[in-house]
Amino acid sequence: MAYVATRGGEHAIEQSERFYREELGQIDKARVDAIGESLPYLVDRVMGEASLYAPELAALALAQSGGDLYEAVLLLRAYRTTQPRLTIAEPVRQRDLFTVRRISAAFKDIPGGQILGPTLDYSHRLLNVDVLNGTTFVPEPVEAAKTPAPATQPSLTDWQKAQGLIEETSTEDVPLDEIPDVTREPLLFPASRAHKLQSLARADTGGTLALGYSTMRGYGSVHPTVNELRLAEVEVRIRHPRGTLFSAGRVRVSQTEVISKSKGLELGFSATFGWNEVKVIAAASLDLASNQPNPHPASNEEFVLYHTEPVESSGFCIHFKLPHYVTFQSSLDAIRRVKADKAANETGAPRDGAVKQAELEKAMP
Repeated sequence: MAYVATRGGEHAIEQSERFYREELGQIDKARVDAIGESLPYLVDRVMGEASLYAPELAALALAQSGGDLYEAVLLLRAYRTTQPRLTIAEPVRQRDLFTVRRISAAFKDIPGGQILGPTLDYSHRLLNVDVLNGTTFVPEPVEAAKTPAPATQPSLTDWQKAQGLIEETSTEDVPLDEIPDVTREPLLFPASRAHKLQSLARADTGGTLALGYSTMRGYGSVHPTVNELRLAEVEVRIRHPRGTLFSAGRVRVSQTEVISKSKGLELGFSATFGWNEVKVIAAASLDLASNQPNPHPASNEEFVLYHTEPVESSGFCIHFKLPHYVTFQSSLDAIRRVKADKAANETGAPRDGAVKQAELEKAMP
C-alpha cells in the first residue's frame, strides 16, 4: 500500500536513495573484505541477529548500509528468505566445542581449567591516538603456551550434576524434524523453550542488554553468576542422503550458562552465532528470569521476546518517519472541536460554523 502523499514524488525518492548511496561511495570486494577483517565482532553480531552464518554476506550488508546495524540485519534476513533449506545439521554437544575461551565466575578451579582466550576484560581502555598521527599500531605476538589447553573441554554443568549441586534433568533428544523453527513459524505464547531460546539467540543485543541489566540490578529477582561462558568453533555435521555423517565446516558460537542462588541453583542458558559475550550473558539472565514469578516486565516472556526483536521493532520505529498526514490532521480536528466546545460553554456564544458543519457531516449516514 502506498501513501497518497508520496505518489508523484517518485523522482525525489529516487534521488534521495542516490544521495544515500553517493555518501557511502563505491563498494567493491576489497571494501567488503576490509570490513570482515577489521570488524569481526560487528560481523558476528549481524550474523547472530540475522540468523544466518555468512561472514562475507554480513560484511557486504554492513558495507551497503554504511554500518547501520538494523539495516544490515534486515538485508541479511531478507537474503536468508530467498535461500532453500537443504538439510538440518546434527545437534551440537557442549563437550565437542572447539573451545577458544572458557571461564567461570562461580568457581576458581573447574574441570579442564579456565581459558582466558581473546579478551579485553583485564586491560585498560586507552585510545591509541598515535595512529592518527601516522604511527602504525602493531599488536604484540601471542606467546606459545607451555602446556596448550585441550581443544575440547568437559561440561561444567555435568560435573555439578555429578556432585549433586544441580538437579538432573531429562536428556532425551528431540527428533530433528520436531524441533520448531522460529524463522518459519509464528511465535505463540506461552512460548516453547525452543522458540524462546531461538528468539533470544537472534534478539537485538542492545535490547537484550537493557532488559537483562534491569533484572540484574534489582528490578527483577535474578542476580546471576556466570557458571560457564564459552567462545568456540563448532563443526557443522550433516548427514549425506546415503547415511554418511560429515563436516561441512566450522562456525563461531558463543554460549553461556548463568546460575542463580535465589531458590536453590537454577540455570539460565543462551547461545548465538558469532562471539558476543554481552548478548549471551544478558539473554541467559532473561531466560532465567522468565522462570520467576515476578511481575517485572523483564520476567514476562511475551514482553521480552517481542521487544527485543530487532527487525520488527526497528521497522515499527522508523515507519513513523513516513507520511501520517491524514491521521494527524484528524487528531488536530478533534482537538479543535474540543477547544471550540470548551470556549462556547464558557462564553455562551454560538459555536463556529465549521465545527457545526463537521458535526452534521459526522451524523449523516
